[in-house]
Amino acid sequence: MLLSHLREEVLKANLELVHAGLVLHTFGNASGIDRQEGLVAIKPSGVPYASMRPEDIVITDMEGKIVEGDLKPSSDLKTHIVLYKEFPAIGGVVHTHSLHATAWAQAGRPIPALGTTHADYFHGPVPATAPLSDEEIEGDYVLNTGLAICRRFKDLDPMATPGVLVAGHAPFCWGATPADAAHNAIVLEFIAHMALFTVSLNPEGPGVSQALLDRHYFRKHGPKATYGQK
Repeated sequence: MLLSHLREEVLKANLELVHAGLVLHTFGNASGIDRQEGLVAIKPSGVPYASMRPEDIVITDMEGKIVEGDLKPSSDLKTHIVLYKEFPAIGGVVHTHSLHATAWAQAGRPIPALGTTHADYFHGPVPATAPLSDEEIEGDYVLNTGLAICRRFKDLDPMATPGVLVAGHAPFCWGATPADAAHNAIVLEFIAHMALFTVSLNPEGPGVSQALLDRHYFRKHGPKATYGQK
């Protein structure tokens, strides 16, 4: 079986979304990339998570052509591929319609950096894309979704901000591996939930200071990180 280890990783990432309550029925998808081979492994479209096996994970090339697999790949494949092409440091992508993060996406509002939990994972607000035009929606919609994300990240570091809210749609997250991408999606849902409570309690709150944002983000990320074990 081609890329058996990556298939296992991608299956685990998909199932982690289920265990964390981020997906309903067959919603959502996770993928991973083998950059040396130039191949993507992604969840098959519409297949129930409970019955999914490693051999069901579809392998495609970087143009979306199926290389191995009997099932259709996720309908969001082109968005994943655009992100892999534009963000060379990432190794996994996750898309969910998790409740609270999707509410922010539907509102077209970025999630402000309101506290240290947010700062541990996102070095600034979680951005929202601009809405797609009618022409983009009626054209190659899934590809254009990926391009909208990339436009929003023109001046952002995707590794310091490992997720985005697609306006009117839902979140996409990524990471160095499929497991990291799933982890970031779970964290995003948690901070989206907290942010919703926070802005309802204090709509005029200033959010976390730059100093506190930096202190918490860099204790977990970068060459001088101190969090955890060596």
